[in-house]
Amino acid sequence: MNIHIAEHYGICFGVRDALALAERMANEGPLTTLGQLVHNPVARERLEGLGVREGNLDKGHERVTHRVLITAHGSSDAERARWRASGHVVEDATCPLVRFAHGQLRRLVKEGCFPVIIGKHGHVEVEGLAGDFEGAAVIETEEDIADVPVHALYGVISQTTQPIDRVRRLVAALRAARPEARVYFRDTVCRPTKDRQEALRKLMRAVEVVIVVGGRNSNNTRELVETVRAAGLTAHHVERADELRWEWIDGVEEVGITGGTSTLPETVEQVRLRLIEITNQHERMR
Repeated sequence: MNIHIAEHYGICFGVRDALALAERMANEGPLTTLGQLVHNPVARERLEGLGVREGNLDKGHERVTHRVLITAHGSSDAERARWRASGHVVEDATCPLVRFAHGQLRRLVKEGCFPVIIGKHGHVEVEGLAGDFEGAAVIETEEDIADVPVHALYGVISQTTQPIDRVRRLVAALRAARPEARVYFRDTVCRPTKDRQEALRKLMRAVEVVIVVGGRNSNNTRELVETVRAAGLTAHHVERADELRWEWIDGVEEVGITGGTSTLPETVEQVRLRLIEITNQHERMR
């Protein structure tokens, strides 16, 4: 069996910097992240080992410390102001590319556009993007377009971890549904997400099965899984190496590995080594 690793995979600079900030702050005293700092259970366990808590100020979480940290997914300006007004010291680990998306949406609204966000309903990044613009529309599928209020001008951005092809299809669908309106689109899909999707498409040309490593609540990791399956290949989504099963690779000659933008490189390496280990074990049994 040959194992192929995607050219681009795993943790992006935004997640890396957020983790580094949280670890540094944890060494200075008690800290609470306002939600999951990153959508990865291995990284969360590392932070828990340093005493970092997860909490929600808006729900009056009793475990919230005086110092709190906004996650890499960002938040609205209104939330930031409310949290500071409550007396907490608010530090910020928002990814710069998420900040860019906020800035693009703010600029479009200032120019008179109705705000539209392409992304997953209920996702923390999407809620943060919409939080400063009452009534902002979120489009996850074409069916959502019917619920977008009628306006002459639309300003469209996207959640940073959406597949760019899907974003463009939804922008085209909005334009088709509202031919009388002007639709201004700003591409805010982040470069790391695009790199991982492009590397995956290249990887799929060389393999039969793809192991996708990352948190099950990580949007961009799930998108990698969906990309593989949409292409007609088999994908297996794991968070840790010990989830691998021999029957997934029995008889397979070419196996690929990739990981989402919140996946630690050591986790991907553990998956690679575990694939070799279980293959060798079954070879010795034959």
